[in-house]
Amino acid sequence: MFGCKSLLCWDSVPEFTDPDPLPFSLPSPLPQWPQGGSFASGRICLGEIEVLKADKLEKVWRCTTLRGKSLGFTFYRPLEIPEGFFCLGHYCQSNDQPLRGYVLVARETNASVLEFPALEKPLGYSLIWSIDSHDECVYFWLPNPPTGYKAMGIVVTSSPNEPEVEEVRCMRADLTENCETSDLLLTIKSKYAKNVFQVWNTEPCDRGMLARGVSVGTFFCGSAYFDSEQVVDIACLKNLDSSLHAMPNQNQIHALIQHYGPTVYFHPDEKYLPSSVQWFFKNGAVLYTAGSSKGKAIEYGGSNLPSGGTNDGAFWIDLPTDEDARNNLKKGNIESAELYVHVKPALGGAFTDIVMWVFCPFNGPATLKVALMNIEMGKVGEHVGDWEHFTLRISNFSGELWSVFFSQHSGGQWVNAFDLEFIKGNKPIVYSSKDGHASFPHSGTYLQGPSKLGIGVRNDAAKSKFIVDSSIKYEVVAAEYLGEGVITEPCWLQYMREWGPTIVYDSRSEIDKIIDMLPLFVRFSVENLFELFPTELYGEEGPTGPKEKDNWLGDEYC
Repeated sequence: MFGCKSLLCWDSVPEFTDPDPLPFSLPSPLPQWPQGGSFASGRICLGEIEVLKADKLEKVWRCTTLRGKSLGFTFYRPLEIPEGFFCLGHYCQSNDQPLRGYVLVARETNASVLEFPALEKPLGYSLIWSIDSHDECVYFWLPNPPTGYKAMGIVVTSSPNEPEVEEVRCMRADLTENCETSDLLLTIKSKYAKNVFQVWNTEPCDRGMLARGVSVGTFFCGSAYFDSEQVVDIACLKNLDSSLHAMPNQNQIHALIQHYGPTVYFHPDEKYLPSSVQWFFKNGAVLYTAGSSKGKAIEYGGSNLPSGGTNDGAFWIDLPTDEDARNNLKKGNIESAELYVHVKPALGGAFTDIVMWVFCPFNGPATLKVALMNIEMGKVGEHVGDWEHFTLRISNFSGELWSVFFSQHSGGQWVNAFDLEFIKGNKPIVYSSKDGHASFPHSGTYLQGPSKLGIGVRNDAAKSKFIVDSSIKYEVVAAEYLGEGVITEPCWLQYMREWGPTIVYDSRSEIDKIIDMLPLFVRFSVENLFELFPTELYGEEGPTGPKEKDNWLGDEYC
């Protein structure tokens, strides 16, 4: 999920001068989590098999760029596999990040069908690619599974001899799901090999809250060019345990939020701060119905909002007509603000996603950066009602924070825990950008658009006195896997229409005014740039609420 693309080319043997990656640990030790279920027990039952993380790894082969630039990769095999468990494949990662990877190892449970066991030895191996010279030897092998079984990962050796069939196990096909390539890790061109060689991370094809695919942690490779999201010859595991015993219970959810809850920093010049939903309703938000020019006040908990349905344009929320009340609501009320939390399974229940939603009554206008010029874009980008989020991904094997997703307008980015800033203990920092409230892992100015041209919409993020501590100020609003009635979802969460009116104005005219202000040599670039901007910049349109977002049931997409 979080790899990088690298092209390694050499005309002589690579130099191994960059240091070995060091293990990573969070800033503070993990607490003793509340008891219950199998959460953070180190093992997860998937039905007929039980898996655990093998994170003691032995280096098999290491490649780096010529002249010792630390942009290489290392391939590992798992060590210290507990008795009764079996390796499913080997692991690969970049040398420029801490060693934090793992592969899953598996054993059969008592539920396994003995006539067709869950795990079987491969019949042999097929050589995928190799370098074979007097200075450098490495061989990549794909296990050949018996009929009815699937290979789960690649085996790497430094010997030309075919690996022993005891090295790995294949999985019965009905216990697996298809997986696909995700991040291209590296492309190798070498005079010692005939073909170009590519290595990819893999992930389940079907992801999201209801999906059952569990990533093994292995990689896929081949001597041909592959596309991203291409289904490959190795498989992911399938979680057939419908009870999802490894997911946290209610007490464990609160413990996780209190331990990891980020502090959200809003920009020191932020004019449009967050508020609680209840404050927004209490201080004048109005519900409108199509065909009626008069709105009605919204009750404190949103109980008079239409529930369910789809975003059909029949209802919308707006600010009050009184100018002072409108301006007051636009400013928000950070003292009342809290994070609204949705807890859901990820990657087949091997991880827990804690999705934290923040509400701002108003989204401010965009600012265009062109080289050294900053141009206020007037109404462009404004809208009533702004829902943004970030997601903590927790390993259900240990309860360890694995990564954070930072939502940024119509996209976002996953960031590994070792690349986060922490404010206290294991609590990361989230920076909310000025006016637009997109989330970022570090302070700075981020450009939305083709930033290589030095042109784009500014997203400015910095520390200030405006903060919300999500480890204290939060409300769990949904956790469907706990069962019906365990979490009482608020009325406003069932409102599926827009949280602001759609106001159509001549956005092209607004943009033309801005272009006319620019020097001639940049006008062509800017005109093309606007074709790349999200539609949210071309008019005022309130967003839908959290349940109408694709990521409510689905995975986070960058």
